[in-house]
Amino acid sequence: MKTPYVKHTFGAEVARKLKSRHGWLTAGVASSIPWPSLDVCIEYAGDEYFLRGSEREGKPSPPGITIACNRNNVDNAISKVYRFTSILSWFLGGYVYVSGYVSGSHPILYGDKKLVYSSLGIAGTKSFNCNHMPIIENENVRKALAFWREGKRLCHIHDSYAFLSFYKVIESQFSDTKKKVVWITAAIDNLTDRAGKRVSELRQSGIDVSRHLFESGRCAVAHASLEGEIVDPDIPSDRRRLSEDMIIMEELARIYIRDELKVPDLRSLYRSRNHLSPWDSLLPQSTLEVLRCGGTPADCSDLQGLTVSVGLWPDGPILGLEKMTMHVDIVKDGVIKIVLINERKTILLIFFLDYRSGKIHTNLEDGGLVYGENSPEEADVVSYATFFYHVIGNRIAELTQGDLEPIDCEVVIPVNIIPPNPEEAIKEAVQRFRNEHSADGDKESC
Repeated sequence: MKTPYVKHTFGAEVARKLKSRHGWLTAGVASSIPWPSLDVCIEYAGDEYFLRGSEREGKPSPPGITIACNRNNVDNAISKVYRFTSILSWFLGGYVYVSGYVSGSHPILYGDKKLVYSSLGIAGTKSFNCNHMPIIENENVRKALAFWREGKRLCHIHDSYAFLSFYKVIESQFSDTKKKVVWITAAIDNLTDRAGKRVSELRQSGIDVSRHLFESGRCAVAHASLEGEIVDPDIPSDRRRLSEDMIIMEELARIYIRDELKVPDLRSLYRSRNHLSPWDSLLPQSTLEVLRCGGTPADCSDLQGLTVSVGLWPDGPILGLEKMTMHVDIVKDGVIKIVLINERKTILLIFFLDYRSGKIHTNLEDGGLVYGENSPEEADVVSYATFFYHVIGNRIAELTQGDLEPIDCEVVIPVNIIPPNPEEAIKEAVQRFRNEHSADGDKESC
């Protein structure tokens, strides 16, 4: 499944984009994921989705999603929003549910406070992140995620329909009922935690759990007859039973999407994604194979001399670090130590490309300003301090080579220090530089 780089745009550029055309649709959403406080533009699967922030001019604002929309094709636009909210819900581990929408020439907001809200709080101004969210191209996967989204929204609102939605996640994937029953029966045996505990309780009562989920759950919710089993809304025991059984159905649906449909969420993708794969074309396949096996290839000179930009997600390249020259320092046991040097040779940054784990690490201890052919200038101090203090403050460093997707570094976890405010620390670094050079000038004049 494709998990490409997803560009996030924050700030004034978002407002410019929203003014760049006429014809928009805005869907108001109820969300259980931390919603961005300010507008952010997400470029996903060929479209731009504008997540409308929960704050506007210092006042609360209804969360929503805006997308370009032609007047004669509103259904196409809202359908894209539905699909986007399905994968966003799964990827970020909550729900994003469309409560209603409005279209027009301008990107107006949709807001009914009873229906449009974020229940889990607000993300920071630039902390909202759905980078590398999977692209859903398979129709069966799309349907499963749609039912998952519906189920997550209905939890604690209408347990019966939530149960039915989770059941549909699995049921929608089988044309052969017998195969569906076989899968559910086998998966039930592997359930753990709360779902496994509920399975044990049912089995201790002599209940066939698979049949129980179908007859007392799926069918009892979906059908109503004089003689057949139903979930009676007026009987507390029926409500409790569905609520207790729903944990099984939800977990089965989660397992099916995760293991059978192979749709990663944010956490599983972090563990499985090869962060170095965008740079695979820079080395011969034979060299990559040796590195990934933890070996030491004879030659990695293909990386020598390449131009790389160093930036911070989501802002892009840092001023002054846009054209760094790569030097291969050490290659050993699947790890390549690279040194990046700016054009004036006054800034040096060090990274470790660990092909064994598919990760890249920043080495803050050994990088810094360089005094050699040229002496660092104030602009160099700003560039390096911007990189150093933001990275030590848990920002994500990115390296970009040519037109290839950026590769993202592991977040640095400081030990035994309290990271300073980056902007204040940058100003202090510049002031120290000025003081030092002012002192040097005074000595020379003496």
